[in-house]
Amino acid sequence: MARGFESKDVEYQQAEAERMRHAGPAPSTAERESRAKRRTIELALTRARGDLAVARSDAYRRMLADAIAALERQLEQIT
Repeated sequence: MARGFESKDVEYQQAEAERMRHAGPAPSTAERESRAKRRTIELALTRARGDLAVARSDAYRRMLADAIAALERQLEQIT
């Protein structure tokens, strides 16, 4: 026999409440901002490394190498 919508909703709410209890304390605003900044830098670093792998121009390769070094410095400052 099929369960009603209300019982499924109650089950979902209970499961969500249980998940939140095990998730631990919510990160502070500063922690969320730091994680977001770190992730942004990591993505930019990945992109720059990929671009460097296929770059043909020496000037563009130097510019990418400088950008990668700067991003790595920024990443070290966050950690």
